[in-house]
Amino acid sequence: MKWLSKLNPLRRKSAEAMTSRDLLEMIAAGAVAVSGVQVNSESALRHAPFFAGLKVLAEDAGKLPIKLYKERPDRGRDVAKDHKVHRLISRRPNDFMTASEFWEMCVAHVVLRGNFYAFKVMLGSEVEELLPLNPGSVKPKLRDDWSLWYDVTFANGKRDVLPASQIFHVRGLSLDGVRGLSALEYARETLGLGIAAERHGAKLFVNGANPGGALETEQTLTDEVFERVKTSWNEKHTGLENSHKVAILEGGLKWASVTMTNTDAQWLENRKHTDSQICGLLRVPPHKIAILDRSTNNNIEHQSLDYVNDGLMPHLNRIENRIRISLLNERDEEDHFAKFNVAALLRGDMKARSQFYKDMVFIGAYSPNDVLELEDRNPREGGDIYLTPSNMNINGRPANEN
Repeated sequence: MKWLSKLNPLRRKSAEAMTSRDLLEMIAAGAVAVSGVQVNSESALRHAPFFAGLKVLAEDAGKLPIKLYKERPDRGRDVAKDHKVHRLISRRPNDFMTASEFWEMCVAHVVLRGNFYAFKVMLGSEVEELLPLNPGSVKPKLRDDWSLWYDVTFANGKRDVLPASQIFHVRGLSLDGVRGLSALEYARETLGLGIAAERHGAKLFVNGANPGGALETEQTLTDEVFERVKTSWNEKHTGLENSHKVAILEGGLKWASVTMTNTDAQWLENRKHTDSQICGLLRVPPHKIAILDRSTNNNIEHQSLDYVNDGLMPHLNRIENRIRISLLNERDEEDHFAKFNVAALLRGDMKARSQFYKDMVFIGAYSPNDVLELEDRNPREGGDIYLTPSNMNINGRPANEN
């Protein structure tokens, strides 16, 4: 698709140059929480529980196969292998990304910023390529005539105002139907508290895993002596490598702790509480980010199934619906649809799965080859037979013979 580079918006003249104020608004995506911590994309992703939860959602979406289907006139569906949109969403959305990488980025942007944007490179009425955009550089605007336009600042600094027909936009939960809610904005205090607690623990080890304090004396120290004592103490007793060293105090100096300990502050309990809040925010069960305090072999399976249905599926449904209305023309939109295959994530243990397959074959819903296909195995000869139990016959004969 090298020839498509001429359609790239970066090669066109921009409608309006980006000013220094616009650049500042774009890169300063963050604000200071009550805890005193600035919460932005970088600081949020450096917070381990939040990054772990976001990574779980993004990677689970990226590893699922997605296909474009066409509905049959009567019943059933077929994979629309010859459709260009099928190639875009399942294999190659652009020249530098795989489909897995593209959908990983999509879910990561929706979780972190509430919106995922991609520029649609069009050839006539068909989409040829999807180029992801920085969420902080796109501003959707609803005009008085209810048409949606996007103010886009590209990576080279050029700026343009584009109609909705040129932007592939997956939005998260929205209050206005235009822009999705950002975790950085609406969960800032929870993230700020978690980041502050994490930094507090790091500072503790910088000081040799000991709380801060003061050197006291009844004498009056000259400026020269004060500076010498301060410098000597910091050099010999600050840092993890200096922990547990014996302190030698002179001139009547005494050590007095002036800060509360981690036990008094219930630091660990606060961290656990914040981690649980982040799991609730992302709708990711704690065991997915290695918090196993209340997890057992019995409940992890059910938590995983709940996670697929309640945590991951909303993101997948948003993507599927947006593909249908944004990448397909009006004619194909009627009988084509995109679908992620989540069957692998919904599988239970081997015993429960084998019993399910047995029941479905017994009632005639599945054939042996259907089971083999669900297990990613090749079909066998004669395996397309659908059974009808004898107790379901009418007058001793199958229903279609009566």
